[in-house]
Amino acid sequence: MRYPDLDIDLLRCFATVAAEGGFTAAGHALGLTQSAISLKIKRLEDLLGKRVFERTSRALSLTADGEVLLVYARRMLALNDEAVRRMIAPPVRGRLRLGVADHFVPQQLAAILSRFARTYPDLHLEVEVGRSQELRAACERGVLDLAIAKRRDGEQSGALISTETLVWVAAEGFALADPADAGGVPLRLAMLPAGCMFRDRALTTLARANIANEIVYTSASLLGVIAAVQAGLAVTVLGRSTLPPGLRELPALPRLGTADMAIFGDAGGRMALVAPLVGFIRDSLEAALGLRPAA
Repeated sequence: MRYPDLDIDLLRCFATVAAEGGFTAAGHALGLTQSAISLKIKRLEDLLGKRVFERTSRALSLTADGEVLLVYARRMLALNDEAVRRMIAPPVRGRLRLGVADHFVPQQLAAILSRFARTYPDLHLEVEVGRSQELRAACERGVLDLAIAKRRDGEQSGALISTETLVWVAAEGFALADPADAGGVPLRLAMLPAGCMFRDRALTTLARANIANEIVYTSASLLGVIAAVQAGLAVTVLGRSTLPPGLRELPALPRLGTADMAIFGDAGGRMALVAPLVGFIRDSLEAALGLRPAA
């Protein structure tokens, strides 16, 4: 039996609708009308013989088949974009020392950088993963050329890459006490050391909500913090798109807002090297995670 070929254009439309949460928003993102988006989704559904979205007058959601297709669509789009970029991108040569904050897509970072190295084999990339404030300080000292790091609250410096929703997370079996119970056990927290923006945001948010808390686990490594949370020891704060296995969101706790990831350093002075890397990372985030990149 010969199966039909999936159209990359239809898959990109489908993934964009899923990421944007609606046909109109997807149309704005792709420069198409809502009716054009609807037509593309119908063509995809006709090709597969399955519905990929449940549509009502108030909401749009993926069907079970749509959830499955989205995983494949993101992988296929990432591979398509990698292949096209490899074929048509101008040669890029040089050396770039890059610092990456440990909160920045930790599960996907190695794969993204590996694909980048295959696409641009003549660009020698040296990567250091660490805490945002330390990486930015290394940039200022000239130890690193660039750093992908968190912006501080209210800050506008750096070239914005993406905006991520922050969420409280805990192990599946973690028992959360009623936040309104003033006499209850303080909320147990696992955090990076002082100076971490996520830590500061968490403590400020809990103080405003008058929720008692205590930091029971501190690690200089994000992996160490995640391990403590996975073991059920405490709660922490992560980006919604990067939740590791075994952790769940805690919607009962106060909202934490969003965090901006940006590139810091002399981007203008090394634009020939920086532009391909930034574009590759943005495209990879959108394809792999549905994380909305900066415009």
